[in-house]
Amino acid sequence: MKSNSKNNSKNKNKKAKKSTAKKCLILAILIFCWWFNNYSLHINSTSISSDKLTAPARLAVLSDYHAHALSISKKTILETLEKITPDAVIVLGDMYTSGSTSEGVDMAISLMSAIAEKYTVYFVSGEHDASSDYIASLSQNGVRVMNYADETVNINGNSIRFLGIDNAYYSPTFNLKNEFTLYDGNYNILLAHIPNYEKFADFGADLTLCGDTHGGMFRLPVVGPVYDSQSNTVFPKLQSSGTPFYDKGFYDYKGGTMFITSGIGDSPTPIRFCNLPEIVSIDLLPSEVNDEN
Repeated sequence: MKSNSKNNSKNKNKKAKKSTAKKCLILAILIFCWWFNNYSLHINSTSISSDKLTAPARLAVLSDYHAHALSISKKTILETLEKITPDAVIVLGDMYTSGSTSEGVDMAISLMSAIAEKYTVYFVSGEHDASSDYIASLSQNGVRVMNYADETVNINGNSIRFLGIDNAYYSPTFNLKNEFTLYDGNYNILLAHIPNYEKFADFGADLTLCGDTHGGMFRLPVVGPVYDSQSNTVFPKLQSSGTPFYDKGFYDYKGGTMFITSGIGDSPTPIRFCNLPEIVSIDLLPSEVNDEN
């Protein structure tokens, strides 16, 4: 009897150890998946062509850093940009979160200033990172602030015109044609933090770059974002009745296209899934180069 009792006790201990090991393994896998989905910075490489372009050019696009103590490091972001080797860097706002500590603001300024030391940086603010002191600091550190401004530059022989807006709200009468005139001789790129597809399509820039959506944060394959906070809708793509839901990626309109990046940060909480933090590498290609490929 004593022998059976000891064997039973040993078996129970073995089962308990196996159960604990399985639980630890599952926990480790879950922690890795959470870390990978929220803090593994991804290069999203894509391209777009136009007969207005005469030679290839490359843009790096980043947005929505929402800087805080546990954000992806400045070192990682700079190393990622080095891999992209862009001709210009586009930053689309919300690099810190309004109401955050001064540490978050300082992190955003430090990152932007470091990028501007190596690259030409074009920036528009979002609804969070719009303080006048912050904007002044960026300008003083070489960042080109494009809030209702435009600049035409020569990149690899291409005449590229950047136009920027800083709207946190779009009135019913919003009309970009009252602010800017597009010129056929330029490849026109509109920078805006918050997407407004209908108004941007009506304006007709060759390329419009936006952020803000965070790609829906938590996504599932095929069905897309699980929840849209603005419309308070579960599975918004399934609920859109065939109407496009503007969360991330390319959306064509007559004469151009809009691209939305899912950004880098994890605001309001780190719950990204199937939606890695990204810096976008966009190759601008002459139409004939793209046709050959």
